[in-house]
Amino acid sequence: MKTKTIKKDKVNIITLGCSKNMVDSEVLSGQLLANDIDTVHENAKKDHNIVIINTCGFIEKAKEESINTILENVNLKKKGKLDKVFVTGCLSERYKANLEEEIPEVDAYFGTMELPLILKKFEADYKGELIGERLLSTPQHYAYMKISEGCNRTCSFCAIPLMRGTHISRTMESLVKEAESLVKRGVKEIMLIAQELTYYGLDIYKKRALPDLLNALADIKGLEWIRLHYAYPSKFPMEIIDVMKERDNICNYLDMPLQHASNNMLKAMKRQITREEMEDLITEIRNKIPDICLRTTLITGFPGETREDVEELKTFLQKMRFDRVGIFTYSHEEQTSAHELEDNISSEEKEARAQEIMEVQQEISLEKNQEKIGKTLKVLVDRKEAGRYIGRTAFDSVEVDNEVIINADKKLAIGDFVYVNITKAFDYDLEGEVVNNK
Repeated sequence: MKTKTIKKDKVNIITLGCSKNMVDSEVLSGQLLANDIDTVHENAKKDHNIVIINTCGFIEKAKEESINTILENVNLKKKGKLDKVFVTGCLSERYKANLEEEIPEVDAYFGTMELPLILKKFEADYKGELIGERLLSTPQHYAYMKISEGCNRTCSFCAIPLMRGTHISRTMESLVKEAESLVKRGVKEIMLIAQELTYYGLDIYKKRALPDLLNALADIKGLEWIRLHYAYPSKFPMEIIDVMKERDNICNYLDMPLQHASNNMLKAMKRQITREEMEDLITEIRNKIPDICLRTTLITGFPGETREDVEELKTFLQKMRFDRVGIFTYSHEEQTSAHELEDNISSEEKEARAQEIMEVQQEISLEKNQEKIGKTLKVLVDRKEAGRYIGRTAFDSVEVDNEVIINADKKLAIGDFVYVNITKAFDYDLEGEVVNNK
């Protein structure tokens, strides 16, 4: 007599939004796997029967993408191709009641801090001892590490505190333990992420403890690159730059979102800093580390932004010459203080302003890249694509920054460092020849 085989569950986690969401998904994956539940990220094989969608609710475009992804998977469930669809993350945290009403076919919605509740749906236990034991969705040679959750800042355009709560630091011991675990698994580069890096430690150590954490992480053998993302400029602690200068494995790279350069806009955005103070800070940082790579993010189309404000932002970029720049168009978010203002600039005009500003940065980026022709740079090999290797320098983070097209006459190992002589420069990328394998 034949007996019916019960197919084992397989969970596919789809992650939308930022690297902080990615880390949350990796932690969830690690917990599910530790409970013997087959789990994958972004499963191309389509052989899963359960989906968990980790949503983003940061700006309008991200919300639309999250909702469309939910609807796509609900449709697959209706067709019998999925058994269950769960939704977590920022969109779910912020709009849970609305989503339950509008898309009731989802089996359950969870907030950003409800990992144990998700596990309960799988009759799984949260295992507190699994620090650093996560299923990496990145290649094994680099990983993101979230050092804190939430944010205490009150920027008028930002809904993150509504979705992630107030700032909560992780202990230094847990972070060092996690980093050591990642290095043992082959990770060579760790990107430190938080909504606000410079606040690290204020809640549990009663001081800004990022310099202490950096020193502790820099002591880990085998950790070759440590990279800093998302540092707030107001009252920026220069001790961070001092540690960066002293420790060879901390990349001379700083991601500092400034959002604007017009004092009118900075005040309306509640950024707690002036253009003059930002210029002084950047000058001071560059005086300490002349070759530091500075990345910033800007917003165009904030309510009340004038042509004069846009021109001032362009002048600021030409003067400060950032290495990397990203631009968002303003998104009118409920429950933020800016929502009380009239969203008086059309989406087409916002996009046009963003393009105009990026054209200024494009010229700066090309000029800075051309200065690297003839130089030999240490490059981390990230992948092979169309027969050629692609990598990054210490001045480039994953996905958002420049890449190096590597011409090599022999096979290179993904995750290895090589030295590349730069022969060509493009607007946002470099090309060169391998001169010496590390």
